[in-house]
Amino acid sequence: MNIRATITLHRQLTSRFFSTERQRRRRLPNDGKVLQHFLSDGRTPSATTTASLLPPYRGTFHIKTYGCQMNVNDTDIVRSVLFQAGWQETLQEHDATVLLTNTCAIREHAETKVWDRLKQLRALQRKSSYNRHAIVGVLGCMAERLQQDLLQDNLADLVVGPDAYRDLPRLLNTLLDEEEDQAFNVQLSLEETYADIQPVRRSKEDVSAFVSIQRGCANRCSFCIVPFTRGHERSRPMQSILDEIQQLHFEENVKEVTLLGQNVNSYHDTSETARLARPYQDYRMSNEGFHSRIRRQDAGYFFADLLEAVSDISPELRVRFTSPHPKDYPTTLLTLMAERPNICQHLHMPAQSGSTTMLQRMKRGYTREAYLQLMNDVHSILPDVAISSDFIAGFCGETEEEHADTLSLMEHVRYDQAYMFAYSMREKTHAHRTMHDNVPEDVKQRRLREIIDVFHRTVQAKNEEREVGRLRLVLVEGESKRSQPGNLRWHGRTDQNKRLVFAVAENRQCWTDDDLFGQKGLLMDAIPVPTGHLLPGDYAVVEVTEAKGHTLRGKLLWKTSLARFQASGLSGIDMESQEHAASVTRQLSLPTEPSATLVHC
Repeated sequence: MNIRATITLHRQLTSRFFSTERQRRRRLPNDGKVLQHFLSDGRTPSATTTASLLPPYRGTFHIKTYGCQMNVNDTDIVRSVLFQAGWQETLQEHDATVLLTNTCAIREHAETKVWDRLKQLRALQRKSSYNRHAIVGVLGCMAERLQQDLLQDNLADLVVGPDAYRDLPRLLNTLLDEEEDQAFNVQLSLEETYADIQPVRRSKEDVSAFVSIQRGCANRCSFCIVPFTRGHERSRPMQSILDEIQQLHFEENVKEVTLLGQNVNSYHDTSETARLARPYQDYRMSNEGFHSRIRRQDAGYFFADLLEAVSDISPELRVRFTSPHPKDYPTTLLTLMAERPNICQHLHMPAQSGSTTMLQRMKRGYTREAYLQLMNDVHSILPDVAISSDFIAGFCGETEEEHADTLSLMEHVRYDQAYMFAYSMREKTHAHRTMHDNVPEDVKQRRLREIIDVFHRTVQAKNEEREVGRLRLVLVEGESKRSQPGNLRWHGRTDQNKRLVFAVAENRQCWTDDDLFGQKGLLMDAIPVPTGHLLPGDYAVVEVTEAKGHTLRGKLLWKTSLARFQASGLSGIDMESQEHAASVTRQLSLPTEPSATLVHC
């Protein structure tokens, strides 16, 4: 028997074994019983009434998520779809009827982690450490890219692309009830946005949430797999987005939302309602020196319209957005950000390279000079903004001169955060079809190290220069991972999306606006005992005392509101605001009553 025949026979025997066992033992009793039949909850008025509203119990699922924020949001959508179909989530993999993995395909390393996980799951099943007959499913971008290849060697039973999550209950029923061995749906859609599905977050305690406003991408950069795994760009109707955010803020107490899209600032709602409301808009998408592949009609709502409407929901709701493209930052959008204090002063500006010739090969639609001019425009309108970016080391044909251009761009801009990777060629992309991945791996890694070194050096210098001594408004997220009894440390994020760690008292007491300031907003002569109690979701004023790379350390001063901090005049970077902030800090550093002593980080 030759090698190929041996491998084929092994696959057939393995598949036959798992198939027979699944058919014999997978089927679940469809007796109409639900979890509420076995639990007593005093808040439930009638078990009979509750049971009549719930679908029959199907089983338990566990889901593990890799990749970007969009995948996190997609997992919330999957959770909602399965809950509606009678499935319940378990946090323990070994208890699950279905083991799902939501995947990323942006780089080879991301896919390698998924392959390793699938092999590990099958190994654990064979050893009976996990449910031997559980369904193993692969979701997301890797599922879309590899499709039926994931079903080979029996590593997965279920493969579902990012536009087919509504079909999950049917596919699972096929495997459970119809005794099929494998099931998949990787059909991409021109319309699917899941606008009518309310995502279900795993933790209701989180003070921030992701909200998808758009799916797919139309840019087709040479290196990027996203258009082939998530399809063509399409935007959700604006009202459905506003409805979701209103529920998050007013019903779930979310204090910050991040609007998500593959090219989030190219959002364009062209639904009938939007076109009737805005039949014509002279909205300029791209700036001088930037080229867009997309021709858009003038009717409907654009990204600035959506951002304005979201910021209007509540003055105490912070708004962020990611991931944008540099071509879609018109002055209208930047001016809106300057006018609205609850739109965060942070912009993601993915440069990818600092070389014009490299940007041309990448099909980015702009030059180095156009990008730098945009940076100048941004800083003139938003002087306190933080800038983050993406960089690729060793793209096809990259020369040392082109690499040097990237380093010099980073030196010039001084990014506050950066995502830096060695190039990994992806099938189906323009680069895969027309170029050669001809930069040696050791050269890629050396260039990547140089990019990382420049970032670390410049961000440290910038934070020491611009952050230390500043008063920053922080949305408190909770206890830091390194917090210990007797040395309690909490953390949150500033308006500029910088993580700030600070110490708190063991009883979490702190001052409030009313403790410290009079009717006119002036610091009181006598500093009183603190009456506030710090909680996740609070806004707090923290003095930055130290910079550790792109992470800051500071001293908690008092809790406040977004609107009151903005009105205090302490957030500006002009000389008057800086002197005012320094005066307040000096006064609060004077001796106080013992119970009101500030805790230093």
